[in-house]
Formats: sequence, structure tokens, C-alpha cells
Amino acid sequence: MNEHQEMAQDAGEASPEAVREAEARIRRLSRRSFLWAGLATGAGVGGLVAFNKYAPESNGAKIPLRKVLGFNETVAQRLFYRPTHRAREFPRSAAEEPRNNYKGTTPVVDLAAWRLRLSGLGDGAEDRKLTLADLRDLPRAEQTTELKCIEGWSTVVNWSGVRFVDFAKKYAPPSGTEYVSMLSEPADYPDERYYVGLHLADCLHPQTLLATHMNGTPLRVEHGAPLRLVIPHKYGIKNIKLITSIAYARERPTDYWYEQGYDWYAGL
Repeated sequence: MNEHQEMAQDAGEASPEAVREAEARIRRLSRRSFLWAGLATGAGVGGLVAFNKYAPESNGAKIPLRKVLGFNETVAQRLFYRPTHRAREFPRSAAEEPRNNYKGTTPVVDLAAWRLRLSGLGDGAEDRKLTLADLRDLPRAEQTTELKCIEGWSTVVNWSGVRFVDFAKKYAPPSGTEYVSMLSEPADYPDERYYVGLHLADCLHPQTLLATHMNGTPLRVEHGAPLRLVIPHKYGIKNIKLITSIAYARERPTDYWYEQGYDWYAGL
């Protein structure tokens, strides 16, 4: 039984004067509680305002929050990621068309002129310029997996193309490579420049595809033609569309949404 209940019980057995005194005490306690609650709320709001105004930032996020994101990434990558863990796959009949979801205007792409630049091959090797015909020479793979957007929506999609692990066998990264950077830089659409950074281990996952087809037909421009990344154990922000460049790297590359304050790892 709390203090208020005890006073109320005592008041039922007491004189009118005692009842009035008990009620006055309850009112004083209520006012005091309200005052302390107000002070605590004000202090909390003031602290948040000061934090947002004065705390230093790193890549779009306050440094304390960035450190938390970095810790979460380390835990996810080192403790939970397994190349043998596969995202759920669905029957082909469950596939649907996802949203366009370009950041701005859907670019116009000259598919005949498209080339994939591959760099970071090491030992002074020159960059390669690959065509779709080069990719078609590699083993084909197909899967029906869920594309999950960080905005909260998801769509089951059937994809086909080249597994990155097979791409890396043909175009091997040099020893010491730990990361992969991918760039989408549509000609004449500078506002649509987009880039992601990935761990090489994530790219070598058996479900990571360089996709050329969606739901049985070649990719359309609004869905990333002629080549996009499908990496179902990552949020959609990592599933870059219209890839124009792939680079192997020893150091962690930058990432578009990481620079806006999001998690670099972006794993599910």
C-alpha cells in the first residue's frame, strides 16, 4: 500500500479536520511531483537540444551515435554473418514488380553504349571495360528473394544474372582485398550519381548477384538496367542500380547513405 492509499484509508476513520489535512497533503505531494516531472522533462529536452546543436558530427551522424553504429556493424559482421546463412527464397509464382525508387529522375540510358569499368585489380593492371557479352559468358544463376527497403516496404522479386563469386573467379581481386566499391554514374544525370561500399565477404555470398534480368525479362531502366546488384541480406540501399563501375579496395570505401548518417553495413 502506497502513501496516498494509507492517507486515504486513515481519512475514512478520522475527523473532518484530519480529512482536510490529508487532502491538503495529497495536493502538496501532487504539485511537488508535477514540478519534479516538469523539471526532469525540461532537462531532458534541453539536453537533446544541446546535443543536436553542439555535439560534433561524423559522416552525417553525431559522433556518439556513429560509434554505436560502428559497434553494431562490428557485432553483425563478426558474430552473426555467415556465408552459409541464406536469405529466404520463394517460389517463382510469388514474384512481383518492385517500386522504381530512383532518388530523383529516372535516367535515360543508352544500353548499347554501356560499359562496366572494373578497377583495383592490383600490380599495375589497367582498368577493364566489360560489356554485357562479357558477363553472359559467365555461369547464369537465378533466385527469388525479398527486396527490403529501409523505408519499410518489401517485395518478392525473381532475379537472374551472374553470381558475384563467379564474377570474382573470372576477374579476381588482388591479395589483400577486403572491400568492394560500386558506382552508378549515369551520363548526363549528375544528380543520380550513387555509390555503395561493401565487404568483399558479403559480395562473395552465394546469393549476391550481378543481375541482368528481373521476373524473367531483361531489366528495364527504372529497375537498374542493364546491371544492378542484388544482395538480399542487405537493405535495398545497398542494392545499387545501373552499376557503371566496380572497384576492389583494401581500405573501406565511402557509401552514399553512410555519408547521410546511416549505417555503413546496412545488414538485415
